Amino acid sequence: MADQATASPSRTSTVVPAVGAALWTHRWFVLAVAALLGLGGWQSIRVMLGPAIVVDQVQRGDLVETVVASGHVETPFRVEIGSQITGTVEDVLVLEGQRVTKGQPLISLEARELKAAVVQAQGQVAQAEARMRQLAELTLPSARESLRQAQATLLNAQQTYDRTSQLTNNGYATRAALDEAQKTLDVALAQKRAAEFQVFTASPGGSDDVMAETQLNQARANLDTAQSRLGYATISAPRDGVLITRNVEKGTVAQPGKALLVLAPAGDVQLVLQIDERNLGKLALGQTAVASADAYADRRFAAIVSYINPGVDISRASVQVKLTVKDPPDYLRQDMTVSVDIEVASRKDALELPVRSVHDLTSGQPWVLGVKDGRAVKQPVHVGIRGNSHVEIVDGLNAGDIAVPASSGVVTGQRLRPVLP
Repeated sequence: MADQATASPSRTSTVVPAVGAALWTHRWFVLAVAALLGLGGWQSIRVMLGPAIVVDQVQRGDLVETVVASGHVETPFRVEIGSQITGTVEDVLVLEGQRVTKGQPLISLEARELKAAVVQAQGQVAQAEARMRQLAELTLPSARESLRQAQATLLNAQQTYDRTSQLTNNGYATRAALDEAQKTLDVALAQKRAAEFQVFTASPGGSDDVMAETQLNQARANLDTAQSRLGYATISAPRDGVLITRNVEKGTVAQPGKALLVLAPAGDVQLVLQIDERNLGKLALGQTAVASADAYADRRFAAIVSYINPGVDISRASVQVKLTVKDPPDYLRQDMTVSVDIEVASRKDALELPVRSVHDLTSGQPWVLGVKDGRAVKQPVHVGIRGNSHVEIVDGLNAGDIAVPASSGVVTGQRLRPVLP
């Protein structure tokens, strides 16, 4: 019995080192089995709790709704510049795209005949003016002098007639002498009347004076016409602006009614957009916008909605909208493509949620996937204004509530572990 008691501890001490040696020999296999058992346990927990999903949270903030559209740059109107007379283009003094100022010469026409017409008209004016001076310096003084002589002759003839008449009555003169004196008196009276008429016609307001003045006015009018036509030989800018089209070269025959240049006047610039008719109810005159040219995307400028076409383009289901740019940047060019964000609504301290977490947003019955007891649940919501990345939650959620993004692939009833970003 004593021998058996002493032999048992010896066998135990022998087995333990043997097991340890075996485990050490197969240590990598044991570690692999342990890792697999741990991974299997972790996967079992994940299956029970669901995958970890990054969710969005309802928060308060300032929200702005915009209508985004693209369009192009235009001036409110364009000025077509042409010739008022027919003539050959002698020189084109500007280039397309050049900025010009009011009165700046743009095109010159061949003007030799026009210059000759001005010289001829100037000669006619000088001749008419000389006629006016002749009346004032020669004709009228001569007529007045003739009138004084006629008056003196008449006075002498009257005195002669009176003496002859008295002598005839006294028997000292014959009847023939009296008749001669009467004839002389009649001639003197006629001469006086003729001299008075000459003075009247040559005086201001008289027929000769009126005729001469009329001729002078006509000559001056002809000169103005000739000078105006000569002025038409130089086509100038009617106002400040930029030349956007040039349809003329040296040697071209310019004719009235044919546009040679097109000018975009300086000043206000407008943006012309085509906006989807579904957004028509959101637009109103006076709304502010921020625009940028595609060629200068990092530079933005302000604009104001100034025109909404009352009709809809049925072929494109869009409406034309124009925005006025009061202070256009220097780099804007005609017909340049622009992108515009029109602010149509805004809310202060609104409940907002990222658009990515709202399902069926445009259907009229939007909803979100909330989380309740670890599962995704469908929850209807009412939305308000919609920004570029967030939408206003009017009803259905409170601040701090969470929603599962639609892109996560989670379906209603699925278990998940929500994770805030």
